[in-house]
Formats: sequence, structure tokens, C-alpha cells
Amino acid sequence: MKVVTLSGSIVGSKTRTAIDYTVQSLKEKYPKHTVTLVDLADYDIQFSDGRNYLDYVGDTKYVTQTIMDADAIILGTPIFQASIPATLKNIFDLLPVDALRDKVVSMLATAGTPKHYLIPEHHLKPILGYMKAQVVQSYVFIEEKDFAQKQIINDDVFFRIDRLVEDTMILADTYQKIKEEEDKKYDF
Repeated sequence: MKVVTLSGSIVGSKTRTAIDYTVQSLKEKYPKHTVTLVDLADYDIQFSDGRNYLDYVGDTKYVTQTIMDADAIILGTPIFQASIPATLKNIFDLLPVDALRDKVVSMLATAGTPKHYLIPEHHLKPILGYMKAQVVQSYVFIEEKDFAQKQIINDDVFFRIDRLVEDTMILADTYQKIKEEEDKKYDF
């Protein structure tokens, strides 16, 4: 199974710190799966102009193709101005409407204040649902106070990320088995 972890911002360090721990947890607990880290800060992504994602070149094509090839995606995003960053929204805009069909997607969010804990619920879940993702219902919300010197300092955050990883992989494995059973019903 191909798992992509996506750090959805080009600035800051907290989301990347959380995604790095997520990658570590995935590799320790699920070593047989292929895990790919995509940090948008590492790529030069073009703005969406309505073209098919296959018509883009360079970093834009690599990132969109990597997402399209994934079976499961763990999405990390900071919360800026009570919303997701434009860089992450641009990724969604680059992809086709049903790009996340048959993919399990989970999310974690970092924010400076606890007031933004519902942003993933109200901003991300509708987008993911529209794009046909199988969304893991719970998500991890990490506050400013959980970090110090670019490190996670709250042990509960590690526990919640580990649980998110487990929930994501259980749902992805289950969904894959269901799809295989459905495919067996047809002779072609």
C-alpha cells in the first residue's frame, strides 16, 4: 500500500514536525507499506489554471501524481486566519474532482489557538468529501502550547498521532479488502 504524508504549507515548522513524527510512526508500525513524505515547502508548485494535472510538469506534476497514486493520505495543515493555507487549497485545485476516490484520507492540524479546532471539520472535510475521499472521522488538533523549540513536548500528541496512524491504516486495509471483494464479483 502507498501512503503519502502531506505537509500542506510552505512556511512554519510545527506542521512539518508533526508530519515527521507521523512518518516515523508509520514506518515503525507498518514497515511493509511505502511511505512518501511530500512537504510543499520543498517544491515549486504552479498555481492551478484549470489544466489536467497530467499536463503540468516538474514539481507540480510530481506532487499531483504522487497524491493520485496513493492509497492513503495523511494530511497535515496549519490553520492560518481561521482557514487552510492557499498552498494546500491549490493542491486540491490542481487535482480532478474525484481525485480522492478510493483513497483513505486523515488529517492533523496545527494552530496557535484552541479556537480553531473546528477548522478541519468545517473547511477540510467538505473538500475531501467533495473529492470522494474516505475520510477518517477523527483528526489530531495540535496547539501552540504543545511545541517548544520545534519539538512536540506533549506526550498526548504522540499518542493521538499514533492513534490517527492506526485508524488510517485500519480503514485503508479494510477499504482495500472490500474493494477487492467487490471486484471479484465481476469476471473481467
